[in-house]
Amino acid sequence: MAEPDLRIGIDVGGTNTDAVVLDSGDRVIAKAKRPTSRDVTEGLRAALDAVLDELGPHAHGRVGRVMLGTTHATNAILERRNLGRVAVLRLGAPATTAVPPLSDWPDGLREVVSAGEAVVPGGHYVDGREIGRLDPGSIRRFLDGVEADAVAVTAVFSPATADHERAAEELIRSEYGLPVSVSHEIGSLGLLERENATVLNAALYEVAGHVTSALTAALAERGLAATPYLAQNDGTLMTLEHAARLPVSTIGSGPANSLRGAAFLSGVPDAVVADVGGTSTDLGVLTGGFPRESAAAVEIGGVLTNFRMPDILAIALGGGTVVRGAKAGPDSVGYRIAEEALVFGGGTATLTDAAVAAGRRPPGVTWDLGDISEDFRDTLQRAIAATDALAADAVDRMTLGRAGRPLVAVGGGAFLLPERIPGVSRVIRPEHAEVANAVGAAIALASGRVDTIMPAGESRTKAIERVRREAAARAVAAGADPDRVQIVDLLEVPLSYLAEPAVRIHAKAAGPLTR
Repeated sequence: MAEPDLRIGIDVGGTNTDAVVLDSGDRVIAKAKRPTSRDVTEGLRAALDAVLDELGPHAHGRVGRVMLGTTHATNAILERRNLGRVAVLRLGAPATTAVPPLSDWPDGLREVVSAGEAVVPGGHYVDGREIGRLDPGSIRRFLDGVEADAVAVTAVFSPATADHERAAEELIRSEYGLPVSVSHEIGSLGLLERENATVLNAALYEVAGHVTSALTAALAERGLAATPYLAQNDGTLMTLEHAARLPVSTIGSGPANSLRGAAFLSGVPDAVVADVGGTSTDLGVLTGGFPRESAAAVEIGGVLTNFRMPDILAIALGGGTVVRGAKAGPDSVGYRIAEEALVFGGGTATLTDAAVAAGRRPPGVTWDLGDISEDFRDTLQRAIAATDALAADAVDRMTLGRAGRPLVAVGGGAFLLPERIPGVSRVIRPEHAEVANAVGAAIALASGRVDTIMPAGESRTKAIERVRREAAARAVAAGADPDRVQIVDLLEVPLSYLAEPAVRIHAKAAGPLTR
């Protein structure tokens, strides 16, 4: 039997699900784009079948890995479905009681997710001193009074001192047998936002189980003995076991995959990326080949969180965006574009039609608007000019006014963008740009990170080395080869206005998957 030298990348978008096959030389040898289904899974299966059919039956044994970037978790939160009931436990009393857990959650989501909330003694100050001693009795009394599918545990300053979270986790697992989401593994500094992310993570355990079982079943049904991975929202991968523990990390993986794919296909590590889909355009910035991360709190389904997410600006500019007069959007025909757009014989004017009127088409495509009036053609051209201005404004917002970077245009609607855009040095349209998101999933590394606080009096060298080792260990846990893990990001920030000097250290490690 041939050695497994192929890998498949799949990315589920709002309009299409894309799949690619890469060989050992990182060449794209098969690709497919299929409409995303409402349940997500059927669209995934269709895209997988399409690339397998292109490979032929004898190549199935050569597939060693399958990487998936999916919207299952995002959809579950937005639609309030398939979410587990979570017992929300904060370790921080007598502090933090003025703002109870989930205070800023939308009522509908809180009713679906929360099985009860409690603030009990525990947590630490920034310098590692205890706010209060951990009280196992308080934890037991709370859990004895709720019916939950999982428990979310958040302690004050746990990214710096996680002892109380670990002790509470051990108690809950051993005495109650419930899955536990602990905040020091998920978010960074900022109690309420980290707590929110931890609760969402616990609520997604059932969704994660569905995704992993559906993916493994799809591979087994097709006779694939490949190792499956899920994409994270920082442009890297994790094993299914890791994803089952941290499902919230899959939220936002699509834009991250697109940015990583754009860097790979273009060979440009520092650029602005515009991923133009059927409904919207996501703009991001590449720094060293990885997505620039958002420095602000990220809102998901009306809930503020502080876990890592790419810095993405989404605008209502897509191939299916509806044109009315000289204005476009914000609504879109989405995956129905093949039936509704004028160039496909439909009756709805879209930005795809406006682009064709302006002489823009994907390479090798001969779309034609047929016999339309000159007035209507002029209206469509004015609509595409208006969206060109919208794109230029978005680029200016992402570059913060600093011109000179190139822009890499990817996605199925990349042809909508003009050849020249103010604020960028040039527009690059790489080969296979229409499936850049799936390519990004296929070429991704595994990673781990640590964001913590340490007293400034501690030996700086020893402190940084300890954080580096922990980040590398987390990368290995996510699936990276221990011998090839490297530190790709290290940030050290002195903290002001504290009684004792301290420093915040952020480290990210990444490496190729284990062979």
